[in-house]
Amino acid sequence: MRVLLNRALPLLLAVVVVACSSEPKAAPSSELRPPSTSQHVPIGQLPNIDTQSLLAHTKTLSSDQFEGRAPGTHGEELTVKYLVDHFRRAGLEPGNPNGTYVQKVPLVGITPAPAPLVLRKGTEQQTLKWKDDVVAWTKHVAEKAELKDSEIVFVGYGVVAPEFNWDDYKGQDVKGKTLLMLVNDPPVPDPSNPSELDAKTFGGKAMTYYGRWTYKYEIGAQKGAAGVLIVHETGPAGYGFNVVQGKTGEQFDLVTPDRNMGRSAVEGWITLDQSRNLLRLAGQDFDALKAAAAKRDFKPVPLGVTASMTIRNRLRTIDSQNVAGRLPGADARLRSEYVVYTAHWDHFGKSADGIFHGAEDDALGCAALIEMAKAFKQLPAPPRRSILFLAVTAEEQGLLGSQHYSVTPLHPLTKTAADINMDSWNVHGRTRDITLIGLGASDLDEYVRDAAAEQGRIVKADPEPEKGMYYRSDHFNFAKQGVPALDPDSGVEYIGKPPDYAKKMRDEWTEHRYHTPQDVVLKDWDLTGTNEDLKVLFAVGYRVAQADKMPEWKPGSEFKAKREQMLRR
Repeated sequence: MRVLLNRALPLLLAVVVVACSSEPKAAPSSELRPPSTSQHVPIGQLPNIDTQSLLAHTKTLSSDQFEGRAPGTHGEELTVKYLVDHFRRAGLEPGNPNGTYVQKVPLVGITPAPAPLVLRKGTEQQTLKWKDDVVAWTKHVAEKAELKDSEIVFVGYGVVAPEFNWDDYKGQDVKGKTLLMLVNDPPVPDPSNPSELDAKTFGGKAMTYYGRWTYKYEIGAQKGAAGVLIVHETGPAGYGFNVVQGKTGEQFDLVTPDRNMGRSAVEGWITLDQSRNLLRLAGQDFDALKAAAAKRDFKPVPLGVTASMTIRNRLRTIDSQNVAGRLPGADARLRSEYVVYTAHWDHFGKSADGIFHGAEDDALGCAALIEMAKAFKQLPAPPRRSILFLAVTAEEQGLLGSQHYSVTPLHPLTKTAADINMDSWNVHGRTRDITLIGLGASDLDEYVRDAAAEQGRIVKADPEPEKGMYYRSDHFNFAKQGVPALDPDSGVEYIGKPPDYAKKMRDEWTEHRYHTPQDVVLKDWDLTGTNEDLKVLFAVGYRVAQADKMPEWKPGSEFKAKREQMLRR
């Protein structure tokens, strides 16, 4: 669920992303125009989503039998078969033009052997324990990667952002060195109100792409760094170190021609406590350096400490699979255009800690794909455009399945009207609202607003913009290629619950169940809110498929130029 990209945008796009804003602002209600549709079926007249079937599919896919649904395992075989069978039963045609329900996704699996990180300054030495103190890996498709007495340089937040006149490197050559970085964006105070962040610099409270850890590794590679180590802090990262510790097993990446040798040899995270110790070894103070890093005049700080680490890998290549089912459109002119619903079928498999069941994340999303398909088939006639139901692989490995689809699509992206992603779920009951991550980005917002209003509900913006959620799930790969992409999330105003109920549920999820074996179907699940949210997404997809024209990005969106360029070809 909402993972961070392993194979991220090129730096140029990252610059464009942040220049415009990572969390687009909603237009005033007076500027919102209703979507132009040739047919408008009220939401109450659309077929229902079967809640009991949602729960049954979720229980099956998250059961012990499916072994945590890791790519390249028996769990994948069972999951793909289950999805294909149920897409077929729902009446969907094969989504691949080759006549099958699957798209092969070539992956390389890299399993690192546990390796300590040794820090030295003169005769002093510190050894950081694998998993407890440091989690590191290599994306090099090679049997070994290492740091050997690599000089460590503290580079603040590691950001190069010309549009903000920001450069954490100040021209210093860091090639062959190991970079120590802070996670998230530089927290720049608002000049008129120092107690708040400057919304004009790095999006203020909202995280930009520069704050993502994937960007940190990407810029490190561009600078020629031998290693990139990020200081873990739960608040700025948006999750605990236990989530990072989930990356100590096999990790996947897309197969690339250079075997990923252009990346830094070692990428990883260090706990906050060990980072403080490292800086004390260097004669530095963590808090003082962190404060300095929030200023434009910050300069890299060589620490006089070296890092050594040898990671030995076990390698394997596999063909994982995206699963795709197609509902052909009824309009001879428009049926070559598509509305895509996405969810990811994969999770983390099993480890010594147990089976990572992935019930909310995202067995429930796959269940929604199946039941949404069944609901579409209950319509008196198909919509004008075609609908593609796409369950993608390796989302938890860095959105790899959707990335593969976005660059080798089964159906042209120029003919793809929208992506509607289903990777965040309310299992606690009905809400008065529905959240849109990236509210204000595209015409899809109005579709959601109108459908929710028919339920007596409202649309709200992301309550946690500092976590950069728009960059953390499969819709992002469609967006960065220019396709309008919708990222819905749970509402925050629960009916009959205290005002702080949503925050308590989010905190409980983040601290105790997210990316752990505890993500299971619980007895107190209440899917009435899920059902209402899915009904909204059903209406949105149906109405986009019926509309006279495809949705567009709004002026100021970071993805608008890409879409316009795509459609001019």
